Amino acid sequence: MPGLVNALVIVIVAALVIARQFRARPIDTDRRWWVLPAVLAVVALREPGILDAHHHTGSAVLLAVELLIGLGTGAGWAWTTRVWTEPDGSVWTRSSKASGAVWAAGIALRVGVFALGAALGIHQDSSALMLGLAGTLLVRSGVLTWRARSLDDVSPSSSAYGDAMPATRKEFV
Repeated sequence: MPGLVNALVIVIVAALVIARQFRARPIDTDRRWWVLPAVLAVVALREPGILDAHHHTGSAVLLAVELLIGLGTGAGWAWTTRVWTEPDGSVWTRSSKASGAVWAAGIALRVGVFALGAALGIHQDSSALMLGLAGTLLVRSGVLTWRARSLDDVSPSSSAYGDAMPATRKEFV
């Protein structure tokens, strides 16, 4: 049953995070952006079935691939997210269509890894997926925080994404 609970937690966290990111919202560079990924990682690592007892090497390789996919997805997501400053100096973010494509690619790659493991007879626990999600969120949050902080030295209404951004939030509604 813990696997089902983990899968439910993964789906809920991913849905909430993704849904929130496609709305323009301010980013607080002082917040503890690493807390949610750390909690997910601790929960994932506490599970005893993260590696298949009968296929240690194969499951470790699949776990490493899952983590690499998670880190790549997080980096791609962060670099395709628009970041800009408002006239009042606040920094805002909003995921783009390219961010959605990064998520779709990440999900497709994860499904491929799961299918490969199933074809090889390697048991894959949901904690590996949760650990990959933690890596995705950690990299994404870290890169976005770094990008937002780099805008402190740039004039208001500038964009770290490179394309012209609206000067006010109202234009995103």
